[in-house]
Amino acid sequence: MYSGTDLADASACELIELYRAKRASPFEATQAALERVRARNDALNAFCLVAEESALDSAHASTARWQRGEPCGALDGVPVSIKDLLLTRGLPTLRGSRTIDSAQAWDTDAPATARLREAGAIILGKTTTPEYGCKGETNSPLTGITRNPWDSTRTSGGSSGGTAVAVASGMGALGLGTDGAGSIRIPAAFCGNFGYKPSFGRVPAYPPSPFGTVAHVGPHTMSVRDAALAMNVLKEPDARDWTALPPDASDYGADLEAGLHGLRVAWSPRLGYAEVEPAVARLCAAAAREFADLGAQVEERDPGFECPLDITCGLWFVGAWTLWNGLSATQQALTDPDFAAEAELGARLSALDVQRLHLRRAALGSHMRQFMREFDLLLTPAVAVTAFPARAAGTLPMSPASLLGWTPFSYPFNLTQQPACSMPCGTSSDGLPVGLQIVGPMFGDALVLRAARAYERAHPIPRPPR
Repeated sequence: MYSGTDLADASACELIELYRAKRASPFEATQAALERVRARNDALNAFCLVAEESALDSAHASTARWQRGEPCGALDGVPVSIKDLLLTRGLPTLRGSRTIDSAQAWDTDAPATARLREAGAIILGKTTTPEYGCKGETNSPLTGITRNPWDSTRTSGGSSGGTAVAVASGMGALGLGTDGAGSIRIPAAFCGNFGYKPSFGRVPAYPPSPFGTVAHVGPHTMSVRDAALAMNVLKEPDARDWTALPPDASDYGADLEAGLHGLRVAWSPRLGYAEVEPAVARLCAAAAREFADLGAQVEERDPGFECPLDITCGLWFVGAWTLWNGLSATQQALTDPDFAAEAELGARLSALDVQRLHLRRAALGSHMRQFMREFDLLLTPAVAVTAFPARAAGTLPMSPASLLGWTPFSYPFNLTQQPACSMPCGTSSDGLPVGLQIVGPMFGDALVLRAARAYERAHPIPRPPR
């Protein structure tokens, strides 16, 4: 949390309060964030592109607006980062890939980028991602390995690893990530920050993900209040996304402090099938007990579905195969070996195989809609392990188990499209963060944020040691 000595450690909400009180300026905050980038990015590899000149220009303009008492939006002057899968006007979006030519017109913002820009946020640059966001680790032949700020020998997770590392390290108060099988929640759990995957369609996306209707866009922050503030901006409609939800006029901060009293909460330590590291199991069970202490009615209950790893990976591999077939032979030779291996596995699936996967996904979605009629929230570990050693692309043979077997709690809720977050709930004996996952009913975004805030009040999110 903000200590009063370095603006790089201030939350977005704290920065806005400081600007309003004329105790700090957006230019000073942007300078502090950029100084943190200069100090830490070489070691951690969070940013693949730093837009220092344009960020400082935007910060000057924001400072002038605040001096006039005329901020242009809810995030005016807040330094932010954008995952390098999301189009950003004026900056290349290379998607972690050597197959994309940077020498082209970059004149379009993705919907989420556009909403941040309209709200006055200061875009610091683009954060690292594996090629096309294809895996839960952030490494690629283009940008190398992104490392964990708690222990640089460990992985940051992925695919929004660069964003998670940037936010946890004070390189901008807010970051945009994407989540197709856990890609916000995995690095949030490994890097010890708050990562939020909204209900599918709540944050519009464009272009559509090649991996289909499992990919969500959401924020990484160091406080739940910041995530609610960001969601109020990001949920604005955009006509380019034909799957976007109808407009939502609610204020996600309005009931943020309402607490947990009376909420019906299911606690599932294994989802009925997962193997969990002892430290993760212990800390998440303690967090579930604390939910009861804070007033929730907590019942240990598995939702009652079988592990859907083959559904997720089957659909994921078909998405990789589709992307692969849009590349020339020269481009294919440049790709990450993990992405190439995913595409090869996708080529083995027939149209009948894929249709059966879709039908099984539909049955899972229906099952969870019915289960959530009994409960307001579901608690699970966010990831079954703590951050493992960082490794280069292509280190392990590609399989469903190597791709996602260690994160069995994340991908089911991409298939069902429910809102879910990873919330830090302690550290293991070797000092690595552990994440608790809070899952809500479809469209229950405000409720997930409210529950996370109740836990955060008792357990503020710490920064990594420096």
